Amino acid sequence: MLKRICVGVVLAPLFLSVLFFLPPIYLVVMLAFILALASFELLRATQVAHHNGLYIFTAIAAAMIPFGCWRWGYGGWYIRAVSLALMAVAFFFAVRQYGTEREIKFSEIVVCLFGGIAVPLFLSSLIPLKMMENGRFLVLLPVLCAFTTDIGAYFAGVFLGKHRGVTKVSPNKSVEGYIGGLLTGGLFLLGYGLLLRQFAGLSVELHIMALYGILGSAITELGDLSFSLVKRQFGIKDYGTLLPGHGGMLDRFDSMIFAAPMLLILVELIPAF
Repeated sequence: MLKRICVGVVLAPLFLSVLFFLPPIYLVVMLAFILALASFELLRATQVAHHNGLYIFTAIAAAMIPFGCWRWGYGGWYIRAVSLALMAVAFFFAVRQYGTEREIKFSEIVVCLFGGIAVPLFLSSLIPLKMMENGRFLVLLPVLCAFTTDIGAYFAGVFLGKHRGVTKVSPNKSVEGYIGGLLTGGLFLLGYGLLLRQFAGLSVELHIMALYGILGSAITELGDLSFSLVKRQFGIKDYGTLLPGHGGMLDRFDSMIFAAPMLLILVELIPAF
């Protein structure tokens, strides 16, 4: 627990400073580093990162996605080109090595595309949020939502949790914990909207902020369960050991991978300010 707290005290202010104070290029570089490591962790966890070398191409693609989102737009031609390149490389090696000891299965190609394209694209939703008007406030939405949901679910589960075993993926988590996470996320983003009204001088629709929080919290909890499912199926506790007390990059950012694109969609469809 002490290691977890120390790492959080050091890294959380750094992460928030990049999001709030620094130009978007710093966020791009940070995400490229995070995503390259996360893709490797995923391939290693799912036993794809072995002698066929696919983890190298997957990590390169994952690192390239944030730069494309920043320079040519989210979902622009660059993203399609990187996606096509990774798919072509993966299938080229699969065709070439078919019938040998180094044979690449279709399921391994799917994991590469998920780790090298889907996950980076989802987490890179932070970049268009950052580049919008009032972007330094918007980019904090998925971060605050994911963080407060996790905290709320944890404490509600510890102090109020009685109905456990809702899912075998996380048998210790309770109904009360899930509800606590939803309520905490909704209330905190409502409070964030009040702070923006008071101190940033923005005209904020509070009911929309509450909606952001509830929907963002729901997808956050699904994200946490989804990556826990992968760990369960492959019999691992954590994706890595890079962050003492937290595990790997995927362990730290799993819920935000779902929350970031959800909040981007909501901000684009239903602006709160």
